[in-house]
Amino acid sequence: MRQPLPLTQKRLTGGLLLILAALFLLSLFIGSNPISLFQAMRDALLDTPSVIAMILTEIRLPRTLIAVVTGATLGLCGAAMQGLLRNPLASPGLIGSASGAALGAVCMLYFGLSSTLPMALPAGGVIGALAATLLVYLLAGRDAGTLTLILAGVAINAMALALIALLLNLAPSPYAVREIVLWMMGSIANHSMADFQIMLPGILLGWFLLMGTGRSLDALTLGEETATTMGFSLPLLRWRIFIAIALAVGSAISITGSIGFIGLVVPHLLRPLVNHQPSRLLLASAIGGAILLLAADICVRLFPAGTDIKVGVLTSLVGAPFFLYLIIKSRRYQL
Repeated sequence: MRQPLPLTQKRLTGGLLLILAALFLLSLFIGSNPISLFQAMRDALLDTPSVIAMILTEIRLPRTLIAVVTGATLGLCGAAMQGLLRNPLASPGLIGSASGAALGAVCMLYFGLSSTLPMALPAGGVIGALAATLLVYLLAGRDAGTLTLILAGVAINAMALALIALLLNLAPSPYAVREIVLWMMGSIANHSMADFQIMLPGILLGWFLLMGTGRSLDALTLGEETATTMGFSLPLLRWRIFIAIALAVGSAISITGSIGFIGLVVPHLLRPLVNHQPSRLLLASAIGGAILLLAADICVRLFPAGTDIKVGVLTSLVGAPFFLYLIIKSRRYQL
């Protein structure tokens, strides 16, 4: 099968932004009851009290913004992780960030802090992600190779998932179990603008840390020794990317719950279009991740009324077969 031709940065970015803008408007319109978007926007801008204006500003707009920012975070962090580890099968969860964030958020739900303190859930997610990342780094060692980091990440992931299972087993009531399980499925529904504002600071800080890593990741494609001789510090680059992913993914997951495979699928699909250049892949993956999660959330709303399918379940149903395809494809190249 022929590989798609690389596109220029402006053409690719412009095309992806057009798709994202179209999906953004479609997301504001589509729901259990489609609304007149123009009328709702006019009522909201004129501060006219109406049901459709409330639906737009209190339900549709926060949901759409959270989908865009979370998808962009997962896509961007996935591209950074694949560039750092030079492995197209890597994802943000590979170093324990996602599972650590999930454990931190579940602890806040288990002890009831999320219902009393608005910042408890994102704080738990960020602290859990940072702790898991630190454990991976300490377990692997300062000058660890890529394989050692991956193995350390797998070990921390397994430990975090085991602790989550323990908390579920010790939950004081079936209602607590249900709340934790539903959160772990991943959902963008039933969130307010306040939730969006809570998750935004950590995500923006993570994005800021990843902004200047493109040239280092490009140099890393030539090999670790070559990148070092070119003046790039690999330990500093790893710490920067690990902390950025912990902050961004931890903040996003703490609000939406676990949403998997976007950080794996999106960079892999877009990599041929940027000529396999990590610095160009970062921005493209951020926009592509926003597109994929927003499209998945729109698809969830198209299910019949009463069918509550979580968006995390849908992304896993799509991402798991794709992951298997990548494994089979990599085995063919090795044979």
